[in-house]
Amino acid sequence: MFDFLQGYDVLGAFWMTVKLTVLSALGSLVWGTLLAAMRVSPVPLMRGFGTVYVNIVRNIPLTVIIVFTSLGLADIFGMTLGAANDFKAQGFRLAILGLVGYHAAFVCESLRSGINTVPLGQAEAARAIGLSFGQTLRLIVLPQAFRSVIGPLANVLIALTKNTTVAAAIGVAEAAYLMKSMIENEAQTLLIGAVFAFGFVVLTLPTGLILGWLGKRLAVKR
Repeated sequence: MFDFLQGYDVLGAFWMTVKLTVLSALGSLVWGTLLAAMRVSPVPLMRGFGTVYVNIVRNIPLTVIIVFTSLGLADIFGMTLGAANDFKAQGFRLAILGLVGYHAAFVCESLRSGINTVPLGQAEAARAIGLSFGQTLRLIVLPQAFRSVIGPLANVLIALTKNTTVAAAIGVAEAAYLMKSMIENEAQTLLIGAVFAFGFVVLTLPTGLILGWLGKRLAVKR
């Protein structure tokens, strides 16, 4: 029944999806946290940059961003990210860059909502004892904010996992890229779709369940 899978590296394609997801998630978490810090910063220029970035990026289709990283950054501006002679590695790194730039905006907004749940009096007390804005954010506010938004961040991670399929647009050989190739060469279209749909369910369902449980376990009691 599944003889059509022979000759195709399905596990390798999903491993590429996992690598895209993990690296992009880490980058999005770092960049999104910095953006959230800018959004609540007392410096008007930083607040303005964070606000403009989030509002612009969230309203641009991810496909446009991914294609821009390839056609714009690589072909026009010559950005190769250290892989000038390796097209596959270059596409992989550029795809991560695009995924990070896009999903960081959603991480930022999720984290900013968590920051807003921290009582203002805690930040004022921290400043009263001499802590700087950065210290207050790092030691008092962000630890509580992260615990409050594990659920929303899990949703961003699940969306990121599914959105890695857009990387196929610039030739990254992840799951959707292989599925397209198989559909073009094989007759079992429904079975191919079912196999890849099941693969993504296997990747995303445990993530949602585990992070959902963790969010309830670590929720800040108000």
